[in-house]
Amino acid sequence: MNLKFILISVLTISLLVSCKSKKRIIREFQKEVIVVKPKENKPVSKNTKVNSAIKNSTLDYIRKYKNAAMESMRKYKIPASITLAQGILESSSGNSELTRKSNNHFGIKCHKGWKGKRVYHDDDKKDDCFRVYKDPADSFKDHSLFLTGRGRYAKLFKLKKGDYVKWAKGLSEAGYATDRRYPAKLIALIEKYDLHRYDTKVLGKSFKSEITKNATNHIVVKGDTLYSISKKHGLTVDELKKLNGLNSNEIRIGQSLSLIK
Repeated sequence: MNLKFILISVLTISLLVSCKSKKRIIREFQKEVIVVKPKENKPVSKNTKVNSAIKNSTLDYIRKYKNAAMESMRKYKIPASITLAQGILESSSGNSELTRKSNNHFGIKCHKGWKGKRVYHDDDKKDDCFRVYKDPADSFKDHSLFLTGRGRYAKLFKLKKGDYVKWAKGLSEAGYATDRRYPAKLIALIEKYDLHRYDTKVLGKSFKSEITKNATNHIVVKGDTLYSISKKHGLTVDELKKLNGLNSNEIRIGQSLSLIK
């Protein structure tokens, strides 16, 4: 009788220990699965921030240099839209190493006769020579002089004023860039950010475009807040308020908010 009781007790204890061990393994396994989940969402958040920063940087570039581009159009007959689009493309909206260190917004190389400072970067070939400017304004002026002073671009100045499409294609045909998609890239930038509005401004014409409403204005709809609008268009709330002369965060349905000055 005693022996039977002892055997039953031993078996019961063994089973209890075994169950606890299995539960511990299951719990530990579950913990490992839970830890993995947050890592999967990290890249999505990072990419969103990068895209927003790029867009915001381009809008800042346009605000900063639109006047220089319009002045170039008045003096040298180069469409302001073309100058801005080239600047955005060539300088990565002012963020390229060449632009930051040399104020060279258009990737203009030294060429024969350049007597100013120079810097060397790998481009079409290793250690290509590029011009260095004291001020961005000097780069915009030199860009205009570069185009007006070379015979291969002469026919562009005979085009209808403000014809950015033919200018984009003509620059490529004249050998300004080796990239075959260069004209398409310029045109895409001009139409995405309505850069041709500055051409019409110089020419004293009115600018009406459905693209304008989408690219440079936001129509307030139900559920919109200044925060949600600013986040969507890569701006800060303060920037959005300043652009529209707002003293409070109150907005109304149907209100048109400017996204660019």
